[in-house]
Amino acid sequence: MSFPESFEAQMRQLLANDAAALFDALGREAEVSVRLNGAKLTSLGIAADTIPLLAGQGSERVPWAEDGYYLPLRPAFVADPLWHAGCYYVQEASSMFLEQALRQHLDPSRPAVMLDLCAAPGGKSTLSCDHLPAGSLLVANEVVRSRVQILAENLTKWGNPSVVVTNNDPSHFTPLTHCFDVVLTDVPCSGEGMFRKDSEAVSQWSPEAVALCVKRQRRILADVWPTLRPGGLLIYSTCTFNLSEDEENILWLCQQYGAEPLTVEASDSWQITGSLMPDHPSLPVYRFLPHKSRGEGLFMAVLRKPETEDTILLPQPKANSKTRHQHQPLPNQKTALQQVRQWISPTLEMPLNLQTTPRGDALEAIPECHAPLLSLLRRELRVVQAGITLAQIKGRDLVPHHALAMSPLCAPEAFPRVEVSRESALAYLHREAITLPPEHLKGYVLLTHQQVPLGFVKHLGNRANNLYPSEWRIRKTI
Repeated sequence: MSFPESFEAQMRQLLANDAAALFDALGREAEVSVRLNGAKLTSLGIAADTIPLLAGQGSERVPWAEDGYYLPLRPAFVADPLWHAGCYYVQEASSMFLEQALRQHLDPSRPAVMLDLCAAPGGKSTLSCDHLPAGSLLVANEVVRSRVQILAENLTKWGNPSVVVTNNDPSHFTPLTHCFDVVLTDVPCSGEGMFRKDSEAVSQWSPEAVALCVKRQRRILADVWPTLRPGGLLIYSTCTFNLSEDEENILWLCQQYGAEPLTVEASDSWQITGSLMPDHPSLPVYRFLPHKSRGEGLFMAVLRKPETEDTILLPQPKANSKTRHQHQPLPNQKTALQQVRQWISPTLEMPLNLQTTPRGDALEAIPECHAPLLSLLRRELRVVQAGITLAQIKGRDLVPHHALAMSPLCAPEAFPRVEVSRESALAYLHREAITLPPEHLKGYVLLTHQQVPLGFVKHLGNRANNLYPSEWRIRKTI
């Protein structure tokens, strides 16, 4: 693989004799790695080693991620029903280092409110769901409207009810002063660490593009810094190698806002590279270089906001205030709420807030403790989805939503379950017609594969209507 001359010169200056090894690594096949949905598998009573993806020879643990695994080959993930069911996420291993930052710097006894600012397609958001303290809330945002739907899809499949998905520019968050305990900024960058996975990143790279990225990154950081509470954490990451987008931005945060860089303990065996800046060799930053660490190029730093700034209490939305999200309740809403409560698992430890969406045709559930903040977010931001959508109200019918099937909220006895073969599971995921044995009662049925919920069908006796979301269906022939 050939690279721009300016990039090669930049890396030779940074890495000296190691530059040739980097160029060689960027010309080889990328590692394949996945991260299991530990919470979902545990709730279903499924052991990791029973998943076919990991049952064969050759998978290895990612050392810095509890549920991360390297795979010896890249399988056809689209042909695995368990991938569609949210049992695991395909994520490059370096990005899983976020787990160490959260584990080491968050108090496990104190719930946190976290913003993942540039979240699509959802790798770091799904990881954060698993490693935030109990009772926490994640706000996953994506500014690009065409990408926010894949973010919402991946988080729906992950099944965590304590997540809000938004579609906003970073500047829209600025008024939410001191709202978040953690802000993750996986900022748009020049993408040097993705060169071996994305040939377009190579063709688009230039020193001028790097300079534009730096301006954009600092604008983003300036927009969201006010949203971080005093003492809160800002996690900064890129998938690039150069000093301008990495160490220099960390020093800019320190000088501009008094941010304190924090150490993340890491084993020497992980081969993570520290600061490459000659004047600041001990700056606590973490760079994954693909010729040393098993993963793609990643840079990460964790910074703490000074405690000296006075905390500002967020304004609470008034009960009767007029907002753009107001809606009239449907006539049968009360009956729908009563019915949907019967679908929710009685073993849940968290009290839920049930309400219709601003559109008024769907019922959402989110932990009660997050309801006041959700009201504020709806007032200030474009909320795409919040918590778990349980059902849609269609005339006199209450139709269970696919998100309910993906979540731990669904009571085991709420719907009859039918175990299907891999072939039938893939037919369902193609959104083809499904035939069920006639002895099953008419009504909504939850299909499972290897005891993992796939989604709903409506059994009519002679046929079953496929309720898998049409926009998610498998389009390629398997």
